[in-house]
Amino acid sequence: MRFWYTVLFAASLVSCVGTVQAQEKKPGKKPDSAVASDKKGEETKSSPLFLRVDREGKEPRALQVAIAKYEIVSGPFQGATVDLIGAVHVGTKQYYSDLNQRFRNYDSVLYELVADPEVNKPNQRAQGGFNPISGLQTGMKEALELSFQLDEVDYSPANFVHADMSPGEFGEDMKKRNDGFIGMFARMMGAGIAVQASKKGQQQQAEMMAAMVSKDPIRLRRVMAEQFESMEGQMAGLADKDGKSTLVTERNRKAFEVLQSELEGGKRKLAVFYGAAHLNDMHDRLLKDFQAKPISTDWVDAWPLR
Repeated sequence: MRFWYTVLFAASLVSCVGTVQAQEKKPGKKPDSAVASDKKGEETKSSPLFLRVDREGKEPRALQVAIAKYEIVSGPFQGATVDLIGAVHVGTKQYYSDLNQRFRNYDSVLYELVADPEVNKPNQRAQGGFNPISGLQTGMKEALELSFQLDEVDYSPANFVHADMSPGEFGEDMKKRNDGFIGMFARMMGAGIAVQASKKGQQQQAEMMAAMVSKDPIRLRRVMAEQFESMEGQMAGLADKDGKSTLVTERNRKAFEVLQSELEGGKRKLAVFYGAAHLNDMHDRLLKDFQAKPISTDWVDAWPLR
């Protein structure tokens, strides 16, 4: 039971404000782009990296998130750029401060938050009721001695644009799929059984329990960062038989409807600020639907690991 509690902790850190396709930077490999390229500079079939553990030698130094820049190379929006800015929903104050500085340079910053933008401001916590995802994130913020995204990111500038479902739309989409949080997480648990049963999974579980007992935030950060490497298969369990999920792919669809509208309105320098697990699907949408190509990637430190 404790294993799945930590899985939900990890999932909540990269989805639902914001789910993670996390890939660690392997020793001996130094990818400097979210998208691997061949010698001719053409995109390969490798999965993009949007979240990684940066190392010095074998020692983990920091959990990093990508800021991947794309340029639209043809069609009515040719020349426009779109940056996919990955987020983890707890991080250092410096991480969020640096993002706030970057956000000033965009015509539009499309942000995620399942809320009615006419009623709920992102920097205001919902009052009343029990939100299990928010509760998990708050608990992990305290355990890791980090800050929560909604407390640190300034959503008040005029260039911030809500690009997510309302609670009504979210509920309707789940109803349409005959789905719910219990069923969704049950699928994720089923997808993670093989990970839990593997030697590596058992080792990770033991390390997580030891880190939680130690109450050492750096040790816990390191173990959590390593957990992200195993999250891909577990998060894949969120999808239905058609490979779609309300939590990721359908929220992305809504976000890109807003992106289309902003481009049609004349915006040419845009950012999409979403949980890191959303970005592989967004990468595919940019290439397929917007004739974009990746041109550069910056990596920013979200958690120091030593």
